[in-house]
Amino acid sequence: MSPLRRALLLTLLLLVAVPGSSSCPASQDATGVADPPEEAAGEPAGITRETTRGPVTAAISLAPATPRIGDVITLSLEVTAAADVEVLMPAFGESLGSFSILEFAPREELAADGSILHSQRYSLDVPNSGEWRIPPLIVEFVDGREGKRPAPEGEDAYELLTEALPFTVASVIPTDAAAELRPPLGPLDPLPTALERATPWIGLALLLLVALPLGIVLIVRARRRVRRRSAYDLAVSRLRALARAPRGTPEEIDRFFVELSAIVRRYLEDRFEIRAPESTTEEFLDRASRSASLSDEHGDLLDRFLRRADLVKFARTIPGETEIEDSLASAERFLEETRHDAPLLEVAEGRGA
Repeated sequence: MSPLRRALLLTLLLLVAVPGSSSCPASQDATGVADPPEEAAGEPAGITRETTRGPVTAAISLAPATPRIGDVITLSLEVTAAADVEVLMPAFGESLGSFSILEFAPREELAADGSILHSQRYSLDVPNSGEWRIPPLIVEFVDGREGKRPAPEGEDAYELLTEALPFTVASVIPTDAAAELRPPLGPLDPLPTALERATPWIGLALLLLVALPLGIVLIVRARRRVRRRSAYDLAVSRLRALARAPRGTPEEIDRFFVELSAIVRRYLEDRFEIRAPESTTEEFLDRASRSASLSDEHGDLLDRFLRRADLVKFARTIPGETEIEDSLASAERFLEETRHDAPLLEVAEGRGA
């Protein structure tokens, strides 16, 4: 390893180290070599392996020795080197990619005999239970003692490889627990297409297109409430509307008498139940004369009225205003004198009566 790399890593370790942190240095004996950390009271002993190469000894330990899932595992690497031996510790997290590193505390201490104690302490989290293994860690050093070769020929430094630490993480599920597994749920249904997502809305729109006109028809029909009116009231209403119609030209006079005759005929059909819509005046008068409800006087009045209307409709006679008013008055008189006991008829509101 190049001197520049070793200098940079050593500077990083010195900057990260914090005296008095939670990673306390192990106590030292009279020789200046650190003792391994003591186990907490009641805590299971850890696993420790020690490897030596020349002036360097590396001790790697793992505690607790039998962790359970969810426990925080402490991994410690302590390297003791003789005076004038430069040690390069493993880079942060090297070979520990399978674990989550929660804390890291590097440290260096100088003993009275000039030896240096290098330490790294990791707090690790194991993702699941089962068999695990801390792989070997590489510690590099350069022997600077007098008369010693600094590094193997062609190399930058010596290498010391720690032992692997296999261990088992226990599950928190009791061994006698029933392992009831449910069957797989099966494949998921495919996501609906844009057309499938829009289908309910299309159906709703079509329903509205059909229901809206039907609803309008029903509303209109509901608003056209049927009421009952007498045959007399209907005839008078039509007669008053006809009285306001223009009659200044022969065509208008002709239309006036056609409508006047129709009003009276329709009244007779409704009032006296004389059903002869397509009959001539002679046939109609003959039917009317046989009605027991129609008096002779009213029969004569009806005869004069209808014959005058026929003269205008068929003989093209142009009556004067006096004759027109007289015909209108005769029709009104006939309605008034026969209004008694006029039947009630059902008429829809909103329609012209």
